[in-house]
Amino acid sequence: MKVFFGVGMIACIGIGFISGYLFFRQQNLNSSIETIQKETSFRSKVGKNASLSTVSSNTSGNIIAVRQDESIMDAVKQAESGDTILVYPGTYTETIYIDKDDITLRGVIKEGKRAVLEGEKRLNDAILYSGNNIKVENLKIQNYKGNGIMGQAGNNFEIRNNIITDTGVYGVFPQLGKNGIVEHNIISGIADAAIYVGMSDNIHVAHNEVFDNVAGIEIENTRHAIVENNLVYNNTGGILAFVTPGLPIKTTFDVIIRKNFVNNNNHKNFGAPGSTVAGIPSGTGILIMAADDVIIDRNIISGNKTAGILITDHGHAANITFDPESEPNADSFRILDNQMINNGYDTIDEIKALKAVSLTMGSPDIVRVGESKGSCINNKHRYVTIGLDPYSNCPFTNTDATRSYLLETPVPPRKIDKSAQGKLTYLGVCTGCHSYTGRLIGPPMKDIQEIYRNNPIGLAHYISNPVKKRQNFPEMPPQDYLSKETRLAVAKYVLSLKN
Repeated sequence: MKVFFGVGMIACIGIGFISGYLFFRQQNLNSSIETIQKETSFRSKVGKNASLSTVSSNTSGNIIAVRQDESIMDAVKQAESGDTILVYPGTYTETIYIDKDDITLRGVIKEGKRAVLEGEKRLNDAILYSGNNIKVENLKIQNYKGNGIMGQAGNNFEIRNNIITDTGVYGVFPQLGKNGIVEHNIISGIADAAIYVGMSDNIHVAHNEVFDNVAGIEIENTRHAIVENNLVYNNTGGILAFVTPGLPIKTTFDVIIRKNFVNNNNHKNFGAPGSTVAGIPSGTGILIMAADDVIIDRNIISGNKTAGILITDHGHAANITFDPESEPNADSFRILDNQMINNGYDTIDEIKALKAVSLTMGSPDIVRVGESKGSCINNKHRYVTIGLDPYSNCPFTNTDATRSYLLETPVPPRKIDKSAQGKLTYLGVCTGCHSYTGRLIGPPMKDIQEIYRNNPIGLAHYISNPVKKRQNFPEMPPQDYLSKETRLAVAKYVLSLKN
């Protein structure tokens, strides 16, 4: 049976969590001109033996100020490695592309006012970065059609304290990055995922507030990630750890989801029809699909009408295509001590059928379908569960020994050989919306190959100037910020793909 579908209704956050809500919002909004003049790098420990470290290696450089009626992109063109661009309150209608290393883009918050990046529902992306050691802080981003902040194969990134609303497909979207932080952001109104970490490693997602999205926080084909202390409510699905078939990186593993408020995620699913997230049942708190070594620890999970925690393989998921290189099961998940309140009270028909077959009474907190080897659950008697009968207690009670998976020293900048430019661009840009065989946001690459067979120049032109060809797919944003040489290189690489 397919468990990834359903309709829902908009729900408000429970009154019992208002204090947590106010704490998170205060963390995001109480900034001053003095604090933004200082570096506030996230410091972390990795395991028991780590020393304090910053994610990126920005050094003190020049300050470039941008004010109303000036261009942020002009400042980026002027900037050199180590520089900080300060953007003062005002409205800026533009797309910013950062292809340099060690650049800080920081909004100045003055008397409560921020710099606003305004897409006017016609611009596709607010900020795209392919450089390493990039920081984006303190901005308000709204009304774009594609993405709020997208990383395209940039390492050592820090994205913090931004307010992002109605930016189309993704709010914050680091793709193919290593060693990065997403923290203290407020994100809403996103048709796919508010925070979507794709094909990345060593990631920390913390202290964000995400609501009114299809997916709140999504860890997809990503390894060594921690999602903690986030406020996640009124999305279709709250927190997701996925393996999506058809992508070049085939695994998601070593993910810790802990100390989050995951409440009332009952929003109607408004994802693009046929896309992966369009199959998420409204009312899903935490969803694990085919991801391995996921630990769910000390979350407050409440009021999610389908289930508090839903664990599935590829075979029971809607809108998923077969990939022989993707292992389809969610193995070695560990459910520790979580507070579960009033979940599963209006669940989908497939789970109702499982309840009847298993003679389960009550509303389900945790549901597992499909095969899952090596898994465990602590204090199982506290929850109403389906499909967890074989599992015993876990050999540990919490994840405090692992503070972060961030690396002690920044990842060295990539040295890109021209012969690999097409592949890197495909991985860092194209795979955010396209898999080889299945549908994500855009059509499968194998369909594109059929259209442009032996015509890389035609595909390169379309990448720069796309037109809407399929009624049931969103319009592709133009990738004209890429150089002519890069567009042709990625077109040739796409046409050479075999999986």
